[in-house]
Amino acid sequence: MASGKDSDRTLGYMTRKDTEVKLPRPTRVKNKTPAPVQITAEQILREARERQEAEIRPPKQKITDSTELSDYRLRRRKEFEDQIRRARWNIQVWMKYAQWEESQKDYARARSVWERAIEGDYRNHTLWLKYAEFEMKNKFVNSARNVWDRAVTLLPRVDQLWYKYIHMEEILGNIAGARQIFERWMQWSPDQQGWLSFVKFELRYNEIERARSIYERFVLCHPKVSAFIRFAKFEMKGGEVARARHVYERATEKLAEDEEAETLFVAFAEFEERCKEPERARFIYKFALDHIPKGRAEDLYKKFVAFEKQYGDKEGIEDAIVGKRRFQYEDEVRKNPLNYDSWFDYVRLEETVGNKDRIREIYERAIANIPPAEEKRYWQRYIYLWINYALYEEIETEDVERTRDVYRECLKLIPHSKFSFAKIWLLAAQFEIRQLNLAGARQILGNAIGKAPKDKIFKKYIEIELQLGNIDRCRKLYERYLEWSPENCYAWSKYAELERSLAETERARAIFELAISQPALDMPELLWKAYIDFEIAEGELERTRALYERLLDRTKHYKVWVSFAKFEASAAEQEEDEEEEDQEETDAIERKKECIRLARAIFERANSYYKDSAPELKEERATLLEDWLNMETNFGNLGDVSVVQSKLPKKLKKRKPITREDGSTEYEEYIDYLYPEESQTTNLKILEAAYKWKKQKLATSEEEYD
Repeated sequence: MASGKDSDRTLGYMTRKDTEVKLPRPTRVKNKTPAPVQITAEQILREARERQEAEIRPPKQKITDSTELSDYRLRRRKEFEDQIRRARWNIQVWMKYAQWEESQKDYARARSVWERAIEGDYRNHTLWLKYAEFEMKNKFVNSARNVWDRAVTLLPRVDQLWYKYIHMEEILGNIAGARQIFERWMQWSPDQQGWLSFVKFELRYNEIERARSIYERFVLCHPKVSAFIRFAKFEMKGGEVARARHVYERATEKLAEDEEAETLFVAFAEFEERCKEPERARFIYKFALDHIPKGRAEDLYKKFVAFEKQYGDKEGIEDAIVGKRRFQYEDEVRKNPLNYDSWFDYVRLEETVGNKDRIREIYERAIANIPPAEEKRYWQRYIYLWINYALYEEIETEDVERTRDVYRECLKLIPHSKFSFAKIWLLAAQFEIRQLNLAGARQILGNAIGKAPKDKIFKKYIEIELQLGNIDRCRKLYERYLEWSPENCYAWSKYAELERSLAETERARAIFELAISQPALDMPELLWKAYIDFEIAEGELERTRALYERLLDRTKHYKVWVSFAKFEASAAEQEEDEEEEDQEETDAIERKKECIRLARAIFERANSYYKDSAPELKEERATLLEDWLNMETNFGNLGDVSVVQSKLPKKLKKRKPITREDGSTEYEEYIDYLYPEESQTTNLKILEAAYKWKKQKLATSEEEYD
């Protein structure tokens, strides 16, 4: 009994081992060298053919008398009838049955079989074709006509039945009957091939007028481009140029908006070329290019360019090339109307042609594509369409009112509450100034300041008023400018500079005082420098010193210290210029020494500050000391370089670890500065550590001795 492991109820009495597929053991080929005699595939097939056993065929029966023939026919008919009873829908059985009856020369029975088959499935046109072929093959002409007539009556949309019927009548020489069958067929409005077959039939018998009338009916039934082109070619083949041109003209009237209109216009133009009418052809090409959508006119452009190269002059060729490029740009802007670079290229192309109306049309189409979002980055390219449009109207067409309208519409379109463009406001104002409309320019700039104030607008407006000499307006504008942007150091400096140029020193000083008292400034160092330079230029040395002290209260940057020291060093020269020429040299040297002492005192203060209050700013302190050393050197005999040299630091190259993103550590070199006071501290620390080590060592040795 098989174990439970091998038994399975689904296998019956067999075990799993019995069901395993046992493959033959693969033969191991020891000798893989090629055999001396090679056998081809052809030899293998030939041997297989020779060894094949002969096919067993039934013996041929010979019928010797009428009784055997009757039995044979009865048996075969019974077999066919049984097959039909089992598969009445199988037309192959019907066809074999009828063909067998035909082979027995029993035409009535064969005809009966065909009729029974058609009664079962009259929609099968193959049955009708075989039935009619049977009648024609056995020269039953009237019966064949009857079959064809019934077939085309029941199945008028099967073109093959009509073709066979007409072919039979034409072979029999019944031309009138064939024409009549064609006429019956045309009443059903067949496809183009049916009409063309009718035309060819008439042309075979040289019936030109009949063929022309058929073409007329054909283009009415199928008003398509291909139908009209065939009609025109038929007329052209007969030498009827006027008739062919008339056909093309009718086609252009009816099918100018058709999808295949491009093919029609190309064929019409090529027809005129063959007729040696290049002007007519050129007019047709241009008419087509104006009326066909650009997306469907690619082949038309190629043909037009080739035509102009063959028949046109230089201007014509240029027009054709421009037309081709125009088609490309139209295709680009149609695919992406927000691609403003394509619009720029398109406008530039039209400007080379010089058609003002078309240029304006392109500009209007371009500016109609407003950016989808109210974000400045989407508008930056778009706004230049308006700028170019306005400049074109002003410079090329010299239409002042239209230019003004362009600027007005552009400014109305921009959402100034979210963003604005100073360039547009300034261009509009400058345009009005060129037209000597100062009031209009002021109104535009005033609106700009009210709706979207910007630095550029204030600067340009102030510049215009300054050129006109309106000082009060400039002051009001500066006040408005500073109300809008009180942290703008440039505005404060320029305002003070304006007052100083007008010799209003107190006003300028008051403006500077007001400026440095602002809680927040964008570039305070420039403002302080301008104020200090102003006081120096005015010769107010005490005020300048006071300013430097106030500045040092706010910031201790080393550049401020250096600037202050340089000012003190140069104060002697300024005072010297103001003295009389006959003043004694000794007094001048004393004053210079005093200035050097003041400058040196400032450097001392700065060094003390960095040493005590900001020891971490080693690099700034080193720079300060270098500037001090340079100044002492420049003083010549009056300078004392040793004062600075004792304070100079030593430069040390050090390395510091840097952890990278992947967790690894690498070392980076940097410059460190070691100042004299730090080196003394370091030496003391080393001595102290050595003393501790020695003391610890002595204590250890005493313990060991005990």
